[in-house]
Amino acid sequence: MKYAFFPGCSLESTGWDFALSTRAVCRALGIELVEIPEWVCCGSTPAHTTNASLSVALPVMNLQKAKEIGLPVLTACASCYARLRTANHTVLNDPEERGRAERITGKPYDGKVEVRHLLDVLVNDLGVAAVREKVRRSLKGMKVACYYGCLLTRPPNIVAFDNAEHPSCMDQLLTAIGAEPIEWPFKTECCGASLSITNSGIVNRLSYRLLSMARQAGAECLAVACPLCESNLDLRQADATKAHGPIPATPVLYITQLLGLALGLSNSDVGLEALSVTAEPLLAGIEA
Repeated sequence: MKYAFFPGCSLESTGWDFALSTRAVCRALGIELVEIPEWVCCGSTPAHTTNASLSVALPVMNLQKAKEIGLPVLTACASCYARLRTANHTVLNDPEERGRAERITGKPYDGKVEVRHLLDVLVNDLGVAAVREKVRRSLKGMKVACYYGCLLTRPPNIVAFDNAEHPSCMDQLLTAIGAEPIEWPFKTECCGASLSITNSGIVNRLSYRLLSMARQAGAECLAVACPLCESNLDLRQADATKAHGPIPATPVLYITQLLGLALGLSNSDVGLEALSVTAEPLLAGIEA
């Protein structure tokens, strides 16, 4: 299994532990990642909210590069995934916008480079059974709230690989490695996203709501697949609890960090030192 890997800006900066754990898990599972050469930012929220043509042209530049190396694209960041898939959808359905993208990039593009999210590949290509076979350290007994956020499953006509309202791909993977995914009602609620920069009060309120509900449902930690969700729920957890009331410190880990630990990788192999809320007490009972 071989994919053109698009890390995106967050995985090269604040989400470096997501990149580290993604690469480590893929190596352990036999998935080869070929980083797209000279990739550029997908535009993310800033381009999406300020310039429609730029929000298409930027991801198209990366898709053109992937086409040149002849591989489908794999990305781990939920925002990058949404922007790349949206660009394909736009190119295929809006001739005028496709023309603008081709003029901006200076190259033709037909919108047909396949874009996959890591979770999609793990569940639907590799298979949950194959992941289970590679487990070296069961996470048995760990109660985890799977938090999918806004972008992995919506809008369903563009990013669909799981149920838009009740996704289960992370739940399936966690069950395979021995953890216990809990049922809770906020798995696709918004954390406030980039409002963490412009209106941190909203993010504190939404993050507190998510964390407190996860705890009420019995979770010991959260699993995420978005650098911004991880930052809002982990880095700003102290601010959220200070503003809205105490809850137990709740580790927020990337799904790839949990998978990596179960596959026998070390804490440093998956970048656990990057967490603001330590996971050490949570992991203390796990036996090799």
